[in-house]
Amino acid sequence: MRRKPRRHKTEVRDNHERWLISYADFITLLFAFFVVMYAISSVNEGKYRVLSDSLVDAFGKEAAARSVAPAQPAPPPARKQAEQREEKGMADVAAAILDAMGPLVKEGRVRITRGRRGVSVEINANVLFAPGSAELEAASLKALGAVADILRPLSFNLEITGHTDDVPISNSIYASNWELSAVRATSVARLFAARGIDAARLMAVGREASQPVESNATAEGRARNRRVTLLILSGLPDEVKEIPIAKPDA
Repeated sequence: MRRKPRRHKTEVRDNHERWLISYADFITLLFAFFVVMYAISSVNEGKYRVLSDSLVDAFGKEAAARSVAPAQPAPPPARKQAEQREEKGMADVAAAILDAMGPLVKEGRVRITRGRRGVSVEINANVLFAPGSAELEAASLKALGAVADILRPLSFNLEITGHTDDVPISNSIYASNWELSAVRATSVARLFAARGIDAARLMAVGREASQPVESNATAEGRARNRRVTLLILSGLPDEVKEIPIAKPDA
């Protein structure tokens, strides 16, 4: 009986270099990823066209369009925009009031300044009132009316503060400088309300001699301290930071 020849088993050897194929694919994808990220982070027309054409050739039109969509610039923060609008509004108000009260400003009887809280219009009391009185003089109505006309269509709130010198008042109408300063501020507020400014926007405060801007030791200083200040308040809220309560020592 004739024997069949034995078949030699084919020896299967492990290919230890197969990982190079996967590694090369991974490196290619990683390179493509970083190219796309670079293009998105600094887009200009030339780079975008070169990258788009390369990806169209490699991956097809739809994939390239999805991969290289140009990044949209982020809009500036809302707070920054609000600050810019507020700054412009305050500058416009200050310029308009300066124009309306120009002669009094040149005479040194009105001072207009801008600060953190808004625009301050300081009016010397002798422009508005007779000594010891809180009734507005007829000559002051024109100047205050012009200011009211500027402020009426705006949304800014107004803080009106009356100030006196430190000489005690001696008449039968006002018991002290507190009452005189408060009623003077109220007289200006009432005029503004009568000229169409919403009363909800108005606040009247009396400070008597508690906030001098000059020394009360001289006649000139006392004259400067007798004033009414109109503060046109900024609409931006102040940043509030909570103060932690200190824990008592054990």
